[in-house]
Amino acid sequence: MKPTEDVTVEPLDGAGAARAADAFTLVYAEAFAEPPYRKTAAEVRANAQRFGVQTRKATFRAALARAADGTPVGIAYGYPLGPRTGWWDRLTTPVPVDLRREDGSRTFGLIELAVRAPWRRGGVAARLHRAVLDGAAEERVLLNARPEAGAAQAAYRSWGYRKVGEARPWDGAALHDVLVLRLGPR
Repeated sequence: MKPTEDVTVEPLDGAGAARAADAFTLVYAEAFAEPPYRKTAAEVRANAQRFGVQTRKATFRAALARAADGTPVGIAYGYPLGPRTGWWDRLTTPVPVDLRREDGSRTFGLIELAVRAPWRRGGVAARLHRAVLDGAAEERVLLNARPEAGAAQAAYRSWGYRKVGEARPWDGAALHDVLVLRLGPR
């Protein structure tokens, strides 16, 4: 039996995700310790702190995948981008003004999507992606992805994402592709 056959995916709001913060941190730490990310313990702690703040947003949505024994195997989370988001300001390539327009409900920012190695290539990431977007009222999803993360890039393309630019999401960050998935008109 493949380890992905007994995986359950649970959609969570901010409060539910906050209660499961240790599971989110475990998956993040393991998945992003690998190349090309190579996250350090300090970066994992910083992400856990950001996660704690993000879960307090009223519009925060998440999904957590667990094996049959309760082991956390995958995560996805994000929230709609507000009118003053800095996300678009980090692009290194210009994009049309209308693409950058945010109103708090137009674009869902997918902050993280990760699956631990033993459970990859079995559809868990796709299930997490669907769960976090199920019933979404936004017209599109925005995410940043490392160009050299081949498997992630292939998954995003297969789900319909298209590259709209490149960005350095934070000071000192490696170059990321900025990808958008159209969900439909509002």
